[in-house]
This record gives sequence, C-alpha cells and structure tokens, in this order.
Amino acid sequence: MARELELVPSTCLHILRVLQDEGLVDFDSATKRYSIGVGILPLARSALQRNTFSVLIQPKLSELSQAFGVTSIATQFAEPAQMIVVALSQSNMPFRLQVDLGSRFPALISATGRLFAAHNVPDPESLRARFDKLVWDHPPSFEHWLEEVAEARSRGYALDRGSYISGVTVIAVPVFGPGGRMIRSLVAIGISERLEDREIPKLAQAMCAMRDEVQDLQIDAGN
Repeated sequence: MARELELVPSTCLHILRVLQDEGLVDFDSATKRYSIGVGILPLARSALQRNTFSVLIQPKLSELSQAFGVTSIATQFAEPAQMIVVALSQSNMPFRLQVDLGSRFPALISATGRLFAAHNVPDPESLRARFDKLVWDHPPSFEHWLEEVAEARSRGYALDRGSYISGVTVIAVPVFGPGGRMIRSLVAIGISERLEDREIPKLAQAMCAMRDEVQDLQIDAGN
C-alpha cells in the first residue's frame, strides 16, 4: 500500500491504525492483512440517502423484479470510467444472479457499456484500445460491438445476450444528466433461457417509463 500510494511506510501504517481505531478497516493478525471494516457502512448509507435518485428508484426496481423475474439494478457513473451499483432488487426466482450494492464494473462493458459509448463518446471507433482490455465470457468483435452501439443509440436501450456473462441476458436503458450525457443506467439481468425474446421490448419499455417517472419526480423536488 505504501508503494502504491507513494507514502513513507511508517506514515501508511499510522493512517491504517487510525482507520482501524475508527472501525473503518479491520486487521487480521494471522495474515497481517487489512480489509474494509463495518464502520464504513454508516458512511455508505448516508451517501446513498443523499442520492435522491437511489431513494426514488429503489421501489421501482422492486416492482420491476417482481413483474419480470429479473435482478434490477441502478448504476451511476464514477471516475475512473466505472459504473457503480447504487440501488438493486433481486428477483424471487429460485435461481438468481448475485449483485452487491457498491459493486463496480467498467463503463464500457455489457449493455450499459454500449449505451455509454453511444451517448457519451462522439467517436466510438476511438475506443478500440479500451475495448480490447474488457473481459467478456464471449467477447464480440469490435466491429460488431460498434454496430450494437449504433443500434442502442437508435432504439433507446441496449441488449447483451450472453456476451458479458454466458447464459445471461442484460438489458439497459440510459438515464441522462445535463447536456444529454448518460450519467446513470437502469439494468435488468435475467437468465437467457427464461427471458424470452418477445419479453425484452416490453421489459425495456417498462424500464424507460420507470426512468421517466423518476426523473419527473426529481424535477418536481428541485433535484
């Protein structure tokens, strides 16, 4: 840690011990390793509560999960080029995908990545170097990915059929901020065998309606 942060080791150790005293990190005496402590939870909860979008979207995600049998999440863009899960709802199906609040993933990956490239990057062809570093179960070619980026821009939602995670379908719709840039996304994740093709447009339409309703509520609240 000291090398990574370019700190004097004694300074780094002092900071870690202060964080340990505050409960923000834990120390394992057997392995001599530090990890995030439970004291971080109140800080995370406070940050999420101040995020009006997360508060408003949470019950909508629950409704979506129940209606379509999918895992529903809301993500928010954060540097460096990542999307963070800020709200989520699991389905009540016997088999479901585990997603955790606060999880991070590259902004260009999966369905959300196609939207990000479509709405935030004037020239998606310039993204090849970043695209080549992405990890997929079944990676699409860059040329095919560019076609899907253009398709996502025209139809208003993006679809990933097993490219990111084998056997898993991901649908995403953009949430826009000032200037028309995508700053968040709503995402539905389901087992491909259970999510029939004819259900996908209905699901995407429901997600767009949910997004529009929440954005209207934010405007009414002055946020």
